Parts: sequence; C-alpha cells; structure tokens
Amino acid sequence: MIKGAGLSNWARGFSGALLAVAFLGLLVVPPSITRCQQASSDTAGIVPSTSPSGPARVSESDTNPNGNNRSIKVKVEVVNVPVTVLDKRGNPVIDLTQNDFKIFEDGKAQSISYFSSESMPPLRIGLLVDTSNSARFELKFEEDAASEFAYTMLRGLNSKNQVFLETFDAGSSVIQDFTNNPDDINEKLRKLKAGGGKAVYDAIYEACKHVITKAGPREQTRRVLILISDGIDVGSKHSLEEAVSMAHRAETAIYSIGNTPNGFANPGEKYLEQVAQDTGGMAFFPERKTPGTDYLTGYLSHGQFDTLEQNKGLDAETGIYTAEKMIALADSLEAIRRQLTNQYLIGYKPGDDTLDGTYRKIHVVALRKGVTVRYKPGYFATSD
Repeated sequence: MIKGAGLSNWARGFSGALLAVAFLGLLVVPPSITRCQQASSDTAGIVPSTSPSGPARVSESDTNPNGNNRSIKVKVEVVNVPVTVLDKRGNPVIDLTQNDFKIFEDGKAQSISYFSSESMPPLRIGLLVDTSNSARFELKFEEDAASEFAYTMLRGLNSKNQVFLETFDAGSSVIQDFTNNPDDINEKLRKLKAGGGKAVYDAIYEACKHVITKAGPREQTRRVLILISDGIDVGSKHSLEEAVSMAHRAETAIYSIGNTPNGFANPGEKYLEQVAQDTGGMAFFPERKTPGTDYLTGYLSHGQFDTLEQNKGLDAETGIYTAEKMIALADSLEAIRRQLTNQYLIGYKPGDDTLDGTYRKIHVVALRKGVTVRYKPGYFATSD
C-alpha cells in the first residue's frame, strides 16, 4: 500500500492493472430536512470574534459564609458548530469570513462569538463497514479504500484525529476502538469476512452510543460516522428515526456511501440520503458522478439491469467493472476527506443558556450565493 498518495491516484493506478487483465480475459455514508439552502438576503448583527471557545458547558456554585454550597447554577456557555460550505460542483469553499455567516437557534438570530477556518477540534471518525452477505462482492474494495482513508486522516502517530472501526451484518461489533494509528485499522480491515443479515439502523445506533462513551467532550471534538452500505436494513431492533435521534444526541454527522452495483436500482438509497441529510453529513453513490471530482463513475447506465445478481455477475467477472467501482469508492472517500479538512468552526453564546434538556435546532446561513451549507442540525441542552 502506498500511504502518501491520494485516494483517487492510488485507485486509478491499481485500476490500470485491472483494466489490462480485463482486456486479456475478455478477448474478460439535523430535523428531517436537507442542510442546504441558497444565500439569504437578510442581515443580522454579527460581532467580532473574541477568543477560542473553551468548554461549552460550565458550572458555577455559590457558597454561604459557612462554606456550604447554597446553590449550583449550570448553563450553556458556548455552542460550537462545525460548518462545511460547498460550491455547485461539490468542492469546499474555503475563502469565507465571519461576516459571510448568520446563525440561528430555534429561529432566533445569535451573535457569533468565535470563528475560525484554521484552528479546528480534532476529528473522531467511525468507519461502519457492511459485512453482510450482500456486500461480499464489494468487501475487498471497501477494505482497500477504507484503509487508505485511515492512513490519510491519521498522518503520523502524533495525529490528534482518531478512528474506530465497526462492522455489521445481523449484529454489529466495534472491532477496533478509537486509535490514531492507521496500522491498527488496516490490520482489522484485512480480516473482514462477509456474514448474514444486515441491521443497518442498529449499527448506526450502536456506533453513536460508542461515540458518546468514548469520543471525549462533544464541544472539543468533531464527530463523524462514515457508513458504507447499500442502506437496505434487515432485522434491526431500532428504527431509522431512532438511529437519527441517537446521532443527534451524539452530535455526529453521518456520511453514507452506497455500495450498490452499477445499474441496479437500490431502494436503500433514500435511507442513506435521509440519514446523511438529517445529521449534517452527505450521501455519496459511487455509480453516479462523485461530487467534487471530474470522474463520472459507472460502467453501465443506472437501471440498465433489473436484478442485483445480474450486476454482481458483471462485478465478479469483468475487470472493467471492478476497476471503475474501486475508483468510484476511492473518489467518494477522498471527497469526504476534503470536506472534513476544509471546515469552518462557528461558536456562539445562546440567548437561552439554561440546561433544561431540550433539543435546540440550529440553522446556519452563508450569504454567498450559489453555495450549500452543511452542519449539525442542533444539540441537546444537557451537561453530559
């Protein structure tokens, strides 16, 4: 494996060999709405940034003359919102300033107290890999692309970013906890085997619980899940709505990558899109054009074949198809990497700073025309 090369270059280099073999043989991933909007013409008071935000929740205690605690007051001090801005081609927009943004909580304009495009909290990333029987033809590609992604995101053993690996079929299991060593992720990926069942929603739910438990303070980290699956759930105990709700509680954005064979109309795509849109992430479908790239993926036109097995037969027997599939998956992960490494961080002190346990909806507007904005849809006003 070439650890320093970009995902797309690596995939294209390897794909050349596959194409040659193929020729010789043939002679053979916030509230249920999309976090995107056109620029608004409204204006709102935006104050200059002051200093980087500290802990988002603080406690204050008063004592009486005898030294006993008389009362404890707990409030929300600062809410941090990682924001991704994309142009019409899906590329990150990286030249915006604080004055280009407005932010709202429960419909009320908030004053921005902190803004940065450089100093960002470290990432806590969960890789969720579908190892069900239906994913058996794509599993090797997923292993290779996910491994390269881990090496790219965890450059150097001193990286502050961390990644964990969860696999799922009928059940789910975290087979590698948070680590900043990409070799740990690669070692576990190479041992994956396809099984039965496909409890997608349970996998998301459990991954978010793991994030809450192990990722560290939510205001000091950026939390992301990357889901690689066709999105078709079989046998989950939790519903899609419950999985999304747990993602909201974990303040985790979900990026989904559909691994459907080219040409097959996948009913699970709409669920992959929903879970991404509702959490501030983005859905990618490698059989389509990957946003932020110039490469049009797909060996067959979408919907050309009627059955999954027809497509998987092509997948298994033709090098052309597998080469394009690998490039497309690598392109999707590379697009996610670019988004995560080109974000803005907006901090604000909410007008209602009480920790009453309610869910507060967040809305971010970029004043530049023709861009889309993605961000966490809200947060629970709790102390944990």
